[in-house]
Amino acid sequence: MKIVRLDQVPKAPVTMEDARGITKQVPLSRNDGAPTFSFRVFTLEPGGFTPYHRHDSEHLNYIIEGEGALVTESGEERPVRAGDFVLVLPQEKHRYRNRSAESAFVMICAVPKEYE
Repeated sequence: MKIVRLDQVPKAPVTMEDARGITKQVPLSRNDGAPTFSFRVFTLEPGGFTPYHRHDSEHLNYIIEGEGALVTESGEERPVRAGDFVLVLPQEKHRYRNRSAESAFVMICAVPKEYE
């Protein structure tokens, strides 16, 4: 068993091409003995965004703080905010964008442990 507070988990900058203003924390992963999933927490600074990307498995997201958008491959921006759960199916191309100019956008991303 492991219990950890998010504020005790180091933040690492995300340096992927076509990404801006993002840090990542990994509070639970295979390194902790998780048999199936990792929990990652992404913080998108004001104006920050993830690259357009897709995954071989589903992505389960929970918005902890702020307001933003889930952007589809066609460019449609679907609003999301604190308290929303999001399911991104396998191979759905997407990106997240922080729409705020002042506040951070923070989300949990649950993925298969092999992603870490």
